[in-house]
Amino acid sequence: MDNTIYIGLSRQMLLQHELDIAANNLANVDTVGFKFEEMLSNADEPATTRPGGSPNPPLTFTVANGVLRDYSQGPLTQTGAPLDVAIDGKGFFKISTASGTRYTRDGRFKLDPTGKIVTQDGDAVEGQGGDITLDPKKGPVAISSNGEISQSGENVGQLAVVTFDSLSALSKDGNNLYRNDSNLTEQPAASAALKQGMLEGSNVQPITQITRLIEINQAYSAVSTMMSSAASLSNNTIQRLGAVNAT
Repeated sequence: MDNTIYIGLSRQMLLQHELDIAANNLANVDTVGFKFEEMLSNADEPATTRPGGSPNPPLTFTVANGVLRDYSQGPLTQTGAPLDVAIDGKGFFKISTASGTRYTRDGRFKLDPTGKIVTQDGDAVEGQGGDITLDPKKGPVAISSNGEISQSGENVGQLAVVTFDSLSALSKDGNNLYRNDSNLTEQPAASAALKQGMLEGSNVQPITQITRLIEINQAYSAVSTMMSSAASLSNNTIQRLGAVNAT
């Protein structure tokens, strides 16, 4: 009986983690460039089969097999702001932070007091040759689909947009940024097209995530009921054995 309870506890711990992920997805439904996540676990594996053909679910502890992040395209929204830039296709902007290079799909850029293009948190947006600095006196900013930035017809820089052979190279680093924890090398995102005056929305589907929250809560309740039944059965068995021995 103890095994049943321990396995149930392992399932509940994983469900709590799944609940946190689904809640975080919902909290970021309006976050620019956010990519939704879901938990993978051995609880989703199919049942094995006994020799006679009847199902025989494996009696194993529930463990996490990792978190899957969906990098599919989010919807593009027109903002009209000259330094709002959306990536249409696969790719990431490169950002210089105090902790090193980071990557993002969040194109809400602005100018710092020196005219440098930075993120909302003040980190420099990397260009092909380093930081990009604009001169407001030179007039409106134009950003082409390949990231070239010009003022009054003069090229002043080009946004660096990169990708990886496998996006599993990227790990979340907070503030809508990713870091490369692998030995994979970044490469130019040749197929990506930049859209000036637009932003990419979150790819979270709110109805799907709300449904998932309901499923998780139902699964947690079912496991709790199973554990309670197993504990009661164990207690009844011990009491009966004690009564038999006493006679």
